[in-house]
Amino acid sequence: MLTDVVIIGAGPAGLSAAITCREHGLSVLVLDEFMKPGGRLLGQLHQEPDGQWWNGLEEARKLTARAAELGVELRTGVSVHHIERSADGFVVHAGQARYRAGNLLLATGAAESPAPIPGWTLPGVMSIGAAQVMANVHRVRAGRRGVIVGVNVLSAAIARELQLAGMTVQAIVLPASNPVTRDSANPRRVMDNLMRIAHLAPSAFIRYGSRLARSAWAREAALRWFPRGGVKLWGMPVHLRRAAVRINGTDHVESVTLCEVTPEGVPVPGTEQTVAADFVCIAGGLYPLAELAAIIGCPFRSLEELGGHVPVHNERMETPIAGLYVAGNITGIESAKVARAQGVVAGLSIAMRVRAAASGSVARVSGDISVALERELSDAIEQVKAVRRAATIQFHPHIERGRQAMEAVFREEVQGVSSSG
Repeated sequence: MLTDVVIIGAGPAGLSAAITCREHGLSVLVLDEFMKPGGRLLGQLHQEPDGQWWNGLEEARKLTARAAELGVELRTGVSVHHIERSADGFVVHAGQARYRAGNLLLATGAAESPAPIPGWTLPGVMSIGAAQVMANVHRVRAGRRGVIVGVNVLSAAIARELQLAGMTVQAIVLPASNPVTRDSANPRRVMDNLMRIAHLAPSAFIRYGSRLARSAWAREAALRWFPRGGVKLWGMPVHLRRAAVRINGTDHVESVTLCEVTPEGVPVPGTEQTVAADFVCIAGGLYPLAELAAIIGCPFRSLEELGGHVPVHNERMETPIAGLYVAGNITGIESAKVARAQGVVAGLSIAMRVRAAASGSVARVSGDISVALERELSDAIEQVKAVRRAATIQFHPHIERGRQAMEAVFREEVQGVSSSG
């Protein structure tokens, strides 16, 4: 049986796309390897600057309920390992099962980047996302008191969630510098990144200080005179001049060795200090999880503004491969709200293609097929931009520049394919 669209990934992008497709009469199958739908929403819980709480579990429940109400076929615990193109679309391989689809949406999200530190293979060391899922999904604490290695948007957001779950965060520190952590271990680069989330700080003093530190000279002064005890974030000390150089223990984490570093991230000899801990969270950042796009032959570009290697796509969530779409963090690291809005765009783009095929058109879908649907798609694209502008935090400082660059790359790729054809 040929399904109009198979969606891989049941996070905010995949579920919102499935809902949109069903609202336009398409048959939809959603596959996800986790046991529950919702993706990263399942682990999210934070308070926004306006005082409202973002409860990812509740957002996932709403999306899942709406998808079920519309008759979306949702299969969890299914791992997709291969995709082939066929005469009528795509064949998705998942274990012994094969699923045929006229269109395919990859909404596979993101994965965490590792930050290797001596001792990081000890039991009790985990990615910060793993600690988040343990606490918010499985209701299991990672430990009693721990250290977070990595000062970034991800660690700042999840540290508060761990604290709310009853864990004590002893310190949030930089990783020791090595070829993998070169940027994340550089206090100057980290300071620049922190300016984007200072508005979330619970202290008015920190927020005021961040405004003063927007100029280069003020940031340099702040870095050189950064308090030895760190700056408190919800009572948790954040250190820009201290790094984790070793995780200690025999059968499990017992402590972390920290040392002071220069503004360039160079360790200062003789400043080592040991902090007791029974868990360590490594926050190395996120990158697009895009292996399935590579398997099917989608072209890629590496754009730092989007978080790494990203499948080539346009603002309609189309790729240069006819019938293949992408949405969510596979297109660039942003918030769940942006991913959800992108899912709507992808759903509408797919609906337009299916409608065009049904009408017998072989040309690219355009407004003469459905003026109303084209207008709806245009509004949805503008909504993505509006959600992005209103984002509480951004994982990358120049995300809009990255989006514009990708749009230009898509045009070049499509023109190149047309010329070679």
